Amino acid sequence: MTEALRVAGLSHDWGRKPALRDVGFTVAAGRFCALLGPNGAGKSTLMAVLTGLIRPAPGVVTIAGHDMAREPRPALAQTGVVYQQPTYDMDRTVAANLRYFAALHGVRDPEPRIAEALGRLGMAERAGEKVASLNGGHRRRMEIARALIHRPRLLLLDEPTVGLDAPSRAAITAHVHDLTETGISVLWATHLVDELRETDDLVLLHRGQVAAAGRIGDVTGGAPLASWFLAQTGGAAA
Repeated sequence: MTEALRVAGLSHDWGRKPALRDVGFTVAAGRFCALLGPNGAGKSTLMAVLTGLIRPAPGVVTIAGHDMAREPRPALAQTGVVYQQPTYDMDRTVAANLRYFAALHGVRDPEPRIAEALGRLGMAERAGEKVASLNGGHRRRMEIARALIHRPRLLLLDEPTVGLDAPSRAAITAHVHDLTETGISVLWATHLVDELRETDDLVLLHRGQVAAAGRIGDVTGGAPLASWFLAQTGGAAA
């Protein structure tokens, strides 16, 4: 199985405070991988590395076969990103937000891409609505659709459902899981274990290190994920 993402020997400090220590894992093509960990585990720092916002020392990040250090442009061209904090234009329509990002990625004929991306997220009927008129769940779906506009092989999501109600969270996780059936690989950073399925892959990040990795059902040994997670992190607060 080919790798959409490979991380090896990755470390990073914030001043004298260690954030990541010798982190290594892979995300296979067409797989949903949860980057699970309590607050302060290093998830956001790792996401900043994977999106090129900071450079690790040392460490290697390869996306779709492209080394981030040597080939950042082609690596990032294969990456779609949804950050924890919203990054949309409230006064423009959903389609206009996607059209802007399509232009940034050099998409010459954006309209079919916009229709395709919104359709995948169940947002086709919202294309002409202003973002300001949408609820939080639909805004998040729009951001995910926008991240797909250049047809990346890897989708990175940093705590994408924080602050949303249960129905909105369930709808978003279902849509993102469906994306893997098209061959897209997903790395979903979260501290919410109820968003995950036993068949998903898992990277447990705790105190800046990979504490466990593998398919959830195999890693937990059949134990409920919530209780296993608390045991592994010493009851660390999410």
